[in-house]
Amino acid sequence: MKTVPERFDMAREPVRTRWFLKPITKLLSFPDMIVHRPEIRFHGTKGLKPPYLLLCNHNAFMDFKVATQVIFPHSANYVVAIDGFIGREWLLRNVGCICKRKFTNDATLVRQLKRVIENKSIAVVYPEARYSLCGTTAVLPSSLGKLCKMLDVPVATLICHGHHVNSPFWNTTHDRKVHTEADFTLLFTRKGLQHRTPEQINKAIVDAFQYDDFQWQAQKSVYIKYPRRAEGLHKVLYQCPACGTEYKMTSRGVLLKCNHCGKTWKLTQIGELNAQGGQETEFAHVPDWYEWERANVRKEIEAGTYSSGDLPVHVDSLPNSKGYIRLGNGTMRHDMDGFHVYGTDVDGDLFDKRWEVPSLYSVHIEYEYLGKFGDCVDLNTLEDTWYVYPENQDFSVTKMALATEELYYAYRRRIGKPCEEGLA
Repeated sequence: MKTVPERFDMAREPVRTRWFLKPITKLLSFPDMIVHRPEIRFHGTKGLKPPYLLLCNHNAFMDFKVATQVIFPHSANYVVAIDGFIGREWLLRNVGCICKRKFTNDATLVRQLKRVIENKSIAVVYPEARYSLCGTTAVLPSSLGKLCKMLDVPVATLICHGHHVNSPFWNTTHDRKVHTEADFTLLFTRKGLQHRTPEQINKAIVDAFQYDDFQWQAQKSVYIKYPRRAEGLHKVLYQCPACGTEYKMTSRGVLLKCNHCGKTWKLTQIGELNAQGGQETEFAHVPDWYEWERANVRKEIEAGTYSSGDLPVHVDSLPNSKGYIRLGNGTMRHDMDGFHVYGTDVDGDLFDKRWEVPSLYSVHIEYEYLGKFGDCVDLNTLEDTWYVYPENQDFSVTKMALATEELYYAYRRRIGKPCEEGLA
């Protein structure tokens, strides 16, 4: 008889940080505070006491360390993805962490956040739900306004600057020792929330979350001399703007190159792209190149032609915090209908799941995840997370992420409920 793996207990109530762990959380963040010397600006938050909701942007693990520094000595409950609990569930639960499977509609999480507020703690949420791919704002869920109204406590934001250029998602192997900044802002008092609609609250949150780390780097004249600073950037910039070819971009050292047409760009110490050999620089600003790719994906969706094709994959499952389980081999297709993953598990049984367009306003991806099998897409249900690794090199998980968002936007427009800018 086939053994069904134990599922993570998502409903266990969160606890306040254990008193004996509070100094440890402060101590663990201390070295980065010394190295990076973050300048923290307080905007109406001096003396702010729990309970309140803290919404933070998400570019690197250092985000958590700055948040710990900002709120200390008060305790907080952090919403953390399931993979963060692997091998350390006891510790994370006892420092107050709440488990979440990414991009799922989870009523249990709302109940747990209400419990956090009842415990007079700080509810810390990273609403982008993934590290930013190129240091700019990722999509935010439209449920934030309703959540703020429901919790009925002050709402603050913590927007960090410099974390992406210091440790970009596409290459986290080297800390660039960047001196960073953060803005800790009181967005709404409890009374202020009462006079706002959920839509008005959403708009204010989107406005507060506008950031651009590459622009910040240029404005602050932050020079990064790391000799491999461009390596991995081709994961984000997968399409050549010179010849239009996809999936042939590579990167090495400080250079980004298209292996189809041969054009090369240099990532300067100030974070700008310069075409080499006297050629035209199409996009000096990394996020502009990324948004050009998004526009191209949108055109495919508008034409009804978007498809990844059938990609051979292997799939790992993460039902609990004990670690990954090899599910089996199969096929993944991402097209106008959403994601479809099917195949045969290690016991010879069939597996088959679909994530239709209305169910995903965005999707989480990883580059060279854990150094194991390369890039992957992680697809979630309320009970499991599938890490899907395509084995064909003619693909881009970045394009799949962009297409997921653009498919959702197109769906919302079709049903007469267009998305506000920055919101799903």
